Amino acid sequence: QVQLVESGGGLVQAGGSLRLSCAASGRISGTSFMGWFRQAPGKEREFVAARTWKSGNTHYADSVKGRFTISGDNARNTIDLQMDNLKPEDTAVYYCAASRSWYSVKRSSEYQNWGQGTQVTVSS
Repeated sequence: QVQLVESGGGLVQAGGSLRLSCAASGRISGTSFMGWFRQAPGKEREFVAARTWKSGNTHYADSVKGRFTISGDNARNTIDLQMDNLKPEDTAVYYCAASRSWYSVKRSSEYQNWGQGTQVTVSS
């Protein structure tokens, strides 16, 4: 099991920036991907960005490419999500997640461990 704790959400105006952080603990050695998903009210949880844990390769949803940057520190077992040029449609609860599967980086069902979520609200 991997335990995940997010921090860094909040309220920001459109065009602003926020940085989310996720601290991982537990059985991290078998992790394939660690990333971020989000869920807005009335919508399904969707993929935002992920990082291949060992190689550091990054993956992004088309909706956030060029605006969000995922980074990680394997020594500290952390991943961060820098969110710039935020839009009202980015408003959601953001979840950190860890996967031990190599089948799909973007499919939420492939992630076994989840954080409690942190709220991001972007006002227009």
